[in-house]
Amino acid sequence: MARDRTILITGTRKGIGRYLVDHYRRQGFTVFGCSRGPMESPPEGYRHFQVDVADEAGVRRMLRTISADHGRLDVLVNNAGIASMNHILLTPVSTVHRILDTNVVGTVLLCREAAKLMQRRRCGRIVNFATVATPLKLEGEAIYAASKAAVVSLTEVLARELAPLGITVNAVGPTPVKTDLIRSVPAEKMEALLDRQAIRRFGEFRDISNVIDFFIRPESDFVTGQVLYLGGV
Repeated sequence: MARDRTILITGTRKGIGRYLVDHYRRQGFTVFGCSRGPMESPPEGYRHFQVDVADEAGVRRMLRTISADHGRLDVLVNNAGIASMNHILLTPVSTVHRILDTNVVGTVLLCREAAKLMQRRRCGRIVNFATVATPLKLEGEAIYAASKAAVVSLTEVLARELAPLGITVNAVGPTPVKTDLIRSVPAEKMEALLDRQAIRRFGEFRDISNVIDFFIRPESDFVTGQVLYLGGV
């Protein structure tokens, strides 16, 4: 199914990103990934770049290397993201910039540079990461939710801009998954959040990869501009 297909996944050092590396390696993809730090025990055949997704020069170098080495990119998964739980009155501006740089600027840069490579073959799949924090309007997550609202809007607009190039752009909106992203959230707040879902459980890595699998299938070339929130939100 994935013979000769290439995929770039951001934020692959741990958590969801690391799972996706292994998931798509098993499917036969040539997998590239990046994170700000090195990856421990990278799998055989996987190429890791130590790049901050908000670093324009670094992102461009990474895509140039992929182009020079393989000449193509079929799929981009913008998994890299950060969150911080703060009441707005206690949110320092440094936190605002850090979240927006990674979640918004990073997504913009990767979409732009990946699309330049994808357009050569007039075929590509981009999957961005939204969050249920946006539609649920979660207190204490104002900046994170706002950053992902920007990603949703970006997804919908880019779907139209890139459609003539044969590139689809969609987004998956996970519910909380037991990763470092939610480690500092109090247990009672997590329980209250799960109560607002139709299906009351934490999300799992397989729930996310299932949606991405659908979005990136060759047969999904008529699916674009969609945001799929998990858990019945």
